[in-house]
Amino acid sequence: MHQLRDGHLLDALGGGGPLITALLLSGGMDSVAVAWWKRPQVALTVDYGQNAAQAEKTAAAQVCRELGIEHHVIQVDCRSLGAGDMSGSAANPVAQTTEWWPYRNQLLVTLACMRAVSCGVNMLYLGTVQGDGSRHRDGLPEFFQRMDGLVAFQEGGLRVQAPAIRFTTAQLIRQTGVPPGLLAWSHSCHRGNVACGDCPGCSKHFSTYDELGSQYRSG
Repeated sequence: MHQLRDGHLLDALGGGGPLITALLLSGGMDSVAVAWWKRPQVALTVDYGQNAAQAEKTAAAQVCRELGIEHHVIQVDCRSLGAGDMSGSAANPVAQTTEWWPYRNQLLVTLACMRAVSCGVNMLYLGTVQGDGSRHRDGLPEFFQRMDGLVAFQEGGLRVQAPAIRFTTAQLIRQTGVPPGLLAWSHSCHRGNVACGDCPGCSKHFSTYDELGSQYRSG
């Protein structure tokens, strides 16, 4: 059913032909739930030099194996441009939060689109959820609308959508019914490959499990 709805969406946006979807899969709770929900043909994981890159790649690879999704890892070392928790350096002076990496989502969308268009993809999904925009502007619906327009303006006919942006993480997990065993592979820590238990990513991870209750904690 979701493929039918998305196919109509692509037609309305000026696309044509079969819908070929990709997901920017970080291995976090949100993107894992979207992978279960949307079942894209392709998943793209970007190692841009973030501290938790190895754990994110491991989580994403396992999710793709379980769901039968073609998995691509894009490796571009941007550590010299990073800031905050994800790079292990001081936060940028303009940052509202400690995890803000300058123009991170813009970078990730661009890199993902560069690989996606070569795979024949015409719809790229992002795992952004409601509330991300309260922490950084590249989590706002307006950001994705602008990125969609910018990418669509260029060759390839590629579109960008954030299908979960109206859901909180707990709502997304409940709505999609992602199995606890699959969700358990997710990695949310911003600071390293082992959960630090103290960063915003870990705090969100734990609070989401608390909200979900015993069904997911026991999974």
